[in-house]
Amino acid sequence: MNRIAVIPGDGIGTEVIDSARTVLDAACARHGVTLDYTEFDWSCQRYEREGAMMPADGIDTLRGFDAILLGAVGWPGVPDHVSLWGLLIPIRRAFRQYVNLRPIRVFEGVQSPLRTADAVDFVVVRENNEGEYSEVGGRVNRGFPDELAVQESIFTRVGVSRIADFAFDLAASRKGYVTSATKSNGIVHTLPFWDEVVAERAARHPDVRWDSEHIDALAAKFVLQPQRFDVVVGSNLFGDILSDLAAAVAGSIGIAPSANLNPEKEFPSMFEPVHGSRRTSRARASPTRRAPCGRPR
Repeated sequence: MNRIAVIPGDGIGTEVIDSARTVLDAACARHGVTLDYTEFDWSCQRYEREGAMMPADGIDTLRGFDAILLGAVGWPGVPDHVSLWGLLIPIRRAFRQYVNLRPIRVFEGVQSPLRTADAVDFVVVRENNEGEYSEVGGRVNRGFPDELAVQESIFTRVGVSRIADFAFDLAASRKGYVTSATKSNGIVHTLPFWDEVVAERAARHPDVRWDSEHIDALAAKFVLQPQRFDVVVGSNLFGDILSDLAAAVAGSIGIAPSANLNPEKEFPSMFEPVHGSRRTSRARASPTRRAPCGRPR
């Protein structure tokens, strides 16, 4: 019996989870696997009622499950940084889900905006616990003309090594090619460090071909040459941006899956879609209106 914690979240998250469970149950019936679901109402609605996205013992509650299935969170009136830092990011960090895995394929029946996208089959491996999304920093002199905000990026040798190793191991089971996203020509400390550590880990995987691309050029090549890629590894911010761009290349972020993995299986991993929690109409969307809230990052 596999115990699955289900967090439907907000808006269409609940609908997506219902459909996901139907698919999971069908797959499990075919392969003789049994899933035991426990549902939690942790959401922006809960935040509005009780002042927190999840209870104080939420992480301890999830610790005993085999996996977590998350819908989508976010709702008008609840700032995105509240919903993300109150639920998604604490789960990722408490359970050492340092790999965010985003497979990119064009599904039958989904139209890509690119003519060459039918050959697309690659994976974005995003570092999921540190990098640009750190909690180090702050704001001073709030409300005054000299107000200041500082956000520190945190890159550790352990963190870069383990995400690079995961990417190289994954590539060895696929087409044997890794692309590392960087910007070491402009970011003079953290990204040269990233490059150095990735090169060190690459030397331990001599059977995998690899190269390094600056993030701006890489973004262009995702659009112009998406078929050339196999495994793309990037920092927390770069991986976030590239994975959404890649999903759009494949037709829509609305069908893009995301896995937050603890590869050592010491803690439960978490699986989620990457769209927002609200239905939107592209034709009627105002260019000045806020983007749909609640897209997991």
